Amino acid sequence: MKILTDKILSQSAYTAEIDVPFEKIDIAEWLFSLPEAEYLRCCPPDHIGSGVTTTDDGRRMVINVEMIGTGLVIQHYIAEEATANYCRMNSISDVFTPVGRTQVNVLWELVAEEIEGGRTRYTNRVTSRPTDVFMDFLAAHGQTFEQAAVARQEAGGDHNRRETPLFAASIGRRVLARAAAK
Repeated sequence: MKILTDKILSQSAYTAEIDVPFEKIDIAEWLFSLPEAEYLRCCPPDHIGSGVTTTDDGRRMVINVEMIGTGLVIQHYIAEEATANYCRMNSISDVFTPVGRTQVNVLWELVAEEIEGGRTRYTNRVTSRPTDVFMDFLAAHGQTFEQAAVARQEAGGDHNRRETPLFAASIGRRVLARAAAK
């Protein structure tokens, strides 16, 4: 399978503030210890399931199952970079649509930045790119890339807009829970 890096299917980035000092944030720790029930609370009813595993060669991986628009998406996010303030997760995602199954590439970036007043700005950035399998799927179903991109941008952007503040709140709760446990 080939990722078409010269095309963007959808892209969105939303921010939310966390009332926790930047130096206490650890996005990687939050992401790789996120209980499934907490993941479900971060974008109801879209979020369906999640889990943490590894690839065959030992790289950290997060599996997310969610509805984005009319597609059931199973994301196999592999950590390309995972630090306290930045995670870059890359997935070849399975998409089950009303007319069949295909695959897209999804890059998920989770970013923490220090802001004034002892607070942190969280950015949730998602970029989807087509694969050659996806382009063949579109052709077989008489849809253009432009049509698919408009639909995916609308659905993906709406999903990201709704989950970002809930992810930020969850990260903040995780910091407070870790502090209370000490």
